[in-house]
Amino acid sequence: MNFKHKFVFLMPGLLVLLGILIFPIIFTVRLSFSGWDSFNPGLDFIGIENYIRLFTDDKRFWESFLRLGFLSITTVFLQYIIGFGLALLVWKEIKFKRFFRVLFLIPMMTTPVIMTVIWRTFFHESLGPVNDFFSLFGMAPPWLSHEVLALVTVMIVEVWQWTPFMFLLMLAGLLSLPKEPFLAAAIDGASSIRKFIYVTFPLMAPISIGAIIIRLIEASKIMDTIFVLTSGGPGTSTETSSFYIFIKGLREFQIGYSATLSFTYLIIMIISLTFIAKFLTKIFMKGDAE
Repeated sequence: MNFKHKFVFLMPGLLVLLGILIFPIIFTVRLSFSGWDSFNPGLDFIGIENYIRLFTDDKRFWESFLRLGFLSITTVFLQYIIGFGLALLVWKEIKFKRFFRVLFLIPMMTTPVIMTVIWRTFFHESLGPVNDFFSLFGMAPPWLSHEVLALVTVMIVEVWQWTPFMFLLMLAGLLSLPKEPFLAAAIDGASSIRKFIYVTFPLMAPISIGAIIIRLIEASKIMDTIFVLTSGGPGTSTETSSFYIFIKGLREFQIGYSATLSFTYLIIMIISLTFIAKFLTKIFMKGDAE
């Protein structure tokens, strides 16, 4: 098979890649240099005015980005700890472990928007069952109308929804581990804790890094949970970058400026995740893998 024939077979995949990835990025960059809004629709070139506005006047975007970073790192860390713990639990020979494996996956199987509506009902300040429980102790926390508690509520929903994903990856990794290192540790008389520290955890390091990066990428795009649960409120206390871009683009119809926000956000996320991946590699792999 000559090169021309190979190129023919590659063309469908290249066209799909061009259509769903390369072209939207190029068009977004072009949009970011335009003043397209509800009053001036079109790709009129305005230079770097949108970028000057972003880096000099738009504190709200940077606040939403820092909030997103805190939300993503915190929830993914909790998901990793809880998911890894649950995976270790059902990895061992316990009763009904198949039942527990299915049970732990249920939150991930449900539609995020529907479950967020249910969680919103749970945390309703006057009618929700959560405050019915707290009322027994003379408390009724304003879950969705207090700046800090609203952010905590979003974190609770995110951890509940996506811990099963982390659990699934960790369990798959544990089931694929070789048995020889554990047999050698047992012969040496290592305790369960020492087996975990010196055998299980190091062997799970590559899988842990991959799972955390995947979840960070997904967590950085959080939109549906915030839209349904808090709509970014109270005020802007739960507003993330994705939600802010949505407001600028589809509510205020500042298409050119929202494209600037989107492209800047993409570049920052690529750089941030690259450094995070290197940092995680140094921690999990203890500098052995670069």
